[in-house]
Amino acid sequence: MTDDTDAYIAITRLQAAYADVVTRRAWQELDGLFLPDCPISVDTITRPAVELSGPQALGEFISEALMRFDFFEFVILNTVVEINPDDSATGRIYIEEIRHEAEDDAWSQAFGLYQDDYARHDGNWRFAERRYRSLARRQSDRSEVVSAADGLSR
Repeated sequence: MTDDTDAYIAITRLQAAYADVVTRRAWQELDGLFLPDCPISVDTITRPAVELSGPQALGEFISEALMRFDFFEFVILNTVVEINPDDSATGRIYIEEIRHEAEDDAWSQAFGLYQDDYARHDGNWRFAERRYRSLARRQSDRSEVVSAADGLSR
């Protein structure tokens, strides 16, 4: 065990809490996960990147994007966290979204990468900055790689 074990566990719990909030669409719970003015960038590759500030703007953005899905699950595939000695940390989260559109009865999957900065705030770890980039999508029997390995290094 190292001195950063507690921080690592707290940050991976933060990541899991985010996945849970998004899956349950419990947008009001985002406030406890982010710094109030956290900058958030969402790059789906197929549209211009969206720049947001704070958990409320993020919740509104995601809520609108998920409206067409009657089933949605956010799955963390892998996570890497690096703890810094100054109560900050960085990390990468590789994710999959499993989705179903009721209107056309279509299942789809989306794969992406979050690159995060974390900060300890009032004794708890929070997202201090988030950058999301789509990696690939699959719908029914059609697959599309949207960004190969671009953007994977930090």
